[in-house]
Amino acid sequence: MLPEIFSTNLFDDFFDDSFAMTRHNPLYGRHAANIMKTDVRETENSYELDIDLPGFKKEDVSVQLDNGYLTISAAKSLDKDEKNKEGKYIRQERYTGQCSRSFYVGDNIESKDVGAKFEDGILKLTMPKNVPQVQHNNYIAIE
Repeated sequence: MLPEIFSTNLFDDFFDDSFAMTRHNPLYGRHAANIMKTDVRETENSYELDIDLPGFKKEDVSVQLDNGYLTISAAKSLDKDEKNKEGKYIRQERYTGQCSRSFYVGDNIESKDVGAKFEDGILKLTMPKNVPQVQHNNYIAIE
């Protein structure tokens, strides 16, 4: 049995591959550790989410509201082909990756109530606090 403090194994940090976080990830670059980090703010009338998606384009991201859960998904792929002087492949690599995150926002929010904007690798979502009881399952358009 390994000692634990606050449900964290003391040896996790010792045996983890901390060098992997500093190496260059071919798909997400050196910002791979920052993907999907989220800040949630509460204002008087709304909730605001800022979600970090470095290296993603607006087309790579989708936001969906389904049964009270707001799900943010992002996916991308990268093909790398290297040829020698004769045009023969000496290396081919394909990288694909996706990530998603869900938040329970309540059953009374509709997709039309959620504002979404993607700018400089940050997805900004805004939703009202108090909405009458109605539910529709729709995707949310990102500006």
